[in-house]
Amino acid sequence: MIANQYNTATTALTMSAVSAVAAFGAAFALTKNYRKRARSGSVTWDLPAWAKNYSSEKVYTSDEEMMSLAVELSRRNVEEGTGGPFGSAIFERLENGTCRLVSVGCNRVVPMKNSGLHGETVAIQIAQDKLGLYSLRSEGGNYELFTSCEPCCMCLGATLWSGVNRIVCAGKKEDASAIGFDEGPVFEESYEHLEKSGVKVVRNVLREEAAEVLRNYGKIGEIYNR
Repeated sequence: MIANQYNTATTALTMSAVSAVAAFGAAFALTKNYRKRARSGSVTWDLPAWAKNYSSEKVYTSDEEMMSLAVELSRRNVEEGTGGPFGSAIFERLENGTCRLVSVGCNRVVPMKNSGLHGETVAIQIAQDKLGLYSLRSEGGNYELFTSCEPCCMCLGATLWSGVNRIVCAGKKEDASAIGFDEGPVFEESYEHLEKSGVKVVRNVLREEAAEVLRNYGKIGEIYNR
């Protein structure tokens, strides 16, 4: 009788131990798989195919000429259905005063499901990757960002840290806000801070051309952040 009770108790304990080990093993495997999935996570994005054909061989001599490219990028992005109505380009200013194209960027938020892919941030990342620099001014280069609209609050921060020496804008914040975009907390003090940090600011270059792209997009496109 005592032996039977002992065997029963031992069996119960053994089964409990096995269950506990099994539960621990399952939890460990779940955690391991979760960590594996987390480690394998990645962010993938790219320019649309049509935007990869701009040559760096052309010589640019004026702000209007360089801004024409940024506005063209914004317009083409809408026409091709590859993103929002914002385009940007980064140029290197050479010692003779002319400029060469380093990178282009266009808004890819909706097609790539990524709220960080604004025209400015795309152009900045491509330029930094191409040049192998985390700051474009870190090796004494002179780089300028041309954008079809004044930057939102996120892109103003990206501009500050990008290492560009100059930012040139076409459309105004009000032009983007007029069709429903929320540009965030952007103030005149924001631009003053850029200037104090060594980033020269130029605005209203080809504003009407850029504003027309925004107005057209407002009739047909998705306003994704309102």
